[in-house]
Amino acid sequence: MELLIYSRTYAEADAMRNFIDFYYSLHMTHLASDLLAKGLSPKQISDAVLKATKIANALGVEVHKHFRPVFSGIRQDIIQDCKLSDLGFGLVLMNADTSLSVVGEFQMNVLKKYLDSRF
Repeated sequence: MELLIYSRTYAEADAMRNFIDFYYSLHMTHLASDLLAKGLSPKQISDAVLKATKIANALGVEVHKHFRPVFSGIRQDIIQDCKLSDLGFGLVLMNADTSLSVVGEFQMNVLKKYLDSRF
């Protein structure tokens, strides 16, 4: 994870990269920690994020457009979290622990929509 540290001068390339990262971040409307409310444990979420980013990398998807490490405050704690685009959120949920009904329901809905669009 990269932390932004104040500096009086920035290289143009750094400023441009920061702007582009900010732009992509605007389209990341989900947090991985949102899955806590759906019954996933922090370990299950972490494992699913790791799998999702590996899949994205393997397929040539630009991971920085869909996954952004952040810190979130939950109650009195600060946790490592991840901002996610719709695609990132879907990949995380699809690759979460399949023993959870919310994961199975999501996978079934995706499959049904895929099959309906083909026939």
